[in-house]
Amino acid sequence: MQLSNQDAERLVKEGYDALQRGQATIARSRFEAVTQSGRANGQVWLLLAVACRADNDNGAEERALDRLLALEPQTVRGHIMKGDCRARAGDDRGALRHYEIAGLIAKNQNLPADLQAELQRAEAWVAKFNAHVVEEREAKLVERGFPPEKRSARFQASLDILAGTRRIFVQEPTGYYFPGLPQIQFYDTADFDWVPAVEAATAAIREELVALLSAGAEGFRPYMQAHADRPRADVNPLLDNNDWSALFLCENGQMSDDVIARCPATWEALQVAPMRRITNSPTVMFSLLRPGARITAHTGTHNARLICHLPLIVPPNCHFRVGNEVREWEVGKLLIFDDSIEHEAWNDSDEDRVVLIFDIWRPELSEQERKEIAALFLGALDG
Repeated sequence: MQLSNQDAERLVKEGYDALQRGQATIARSRFEAVTQSGRANGQVWLLLAVACRADNDNGAEERALDRLLALEPQTVRGHIMKGDCRARAGDDRGALRHYEIAGLIAKNQNLPADLQAELQRAEAWVAKFNAHVVEEREAKLVERGFPPEKRSARFQASLDILAGTRRIFVQEPTGYYFPGLPQIQFYDTADFDWVPAVEAATAAIREELVALLSAGAEGFRPYMQAHADRPRADVNPLLDNNDWSALFLCENGQMSDDVIARCPATWEALQVAPMRRITNSPTVMFSLLRPGARITAHTGTHNARLICHLPLIVPPNCHFRVGNEVREWEVGKLLIFDDSIEHEAWNDSDEDRVVLIFDIWRPELSEQERKEIAALFLGALDG
């Protein structure tokens, strides 16, 4: 069937007007005349699919959508409608694929209101489908002898990732990356034989801290400080801000003899820990976070170390997140974590929060690897 451009345009207009009047059969006949002529673009195939849906012809609708998506595979409405076709056919997995593709394509697009509503409907379908999948999976695991209370923590974490309720966080140090190390957010302190000795010294350490604070917090300075020779690309609200301040017993390997002299019990207690005694380590400090302050999400400079927090003054509503896991500090209970994984902290109380922070070698590193890393950082500092 041969059509002129003028004839094709007239038929499309007649079909569109018929759709507006609710005359689906007439609209479909006009659009089919154009598609049979070989002059149809993606928009005409979409209009034909809409007309076929209104005419209750699921097969013809899906065939029109297939032609549309072959021509224009990034069409959000086309994928949503194709997902609807698959859902009506009982092919939930096929529907899921097209709904999810529609959502990915729609990101960073300004959709018209009617299409946005259609996308939200598809997203609701996906959420309901995924919830049903999780329910079925849970029922099967319970039937096979693995209810939640009998599962290992890592297996449960894998299920959470599978369900989409838990993100995958990995080590992303800003400077140096040592390969082959396990991706662990918080370490189990029971695996470190020196931890009980440090925790047992909490009262003595806290007493020294309280004495420092009673003297007016002399020596505490903003943890983040601007340096003319080290310009920053970001604008951090805590830069040069005492809302997050620190008092160092040792900073990047440089001991503060006067602070250590005022905190002998603190320094002595930490000698049992495997602190990294290399050119730029250890760092030991009291970290003070003011009421309402928030340390935004960030990662550390390298992954050859772990960071330890010994909570000393912790009012309610103070939280710490590493990767997926949020914890509250408990006075006297060490936290050991990998700071090359994204982490953040906040103080939603009306009092100061103070923890003692120090870094240690990662236990997975061999003695030779530790020496190699120490030699590397010595060279880096010496230029």
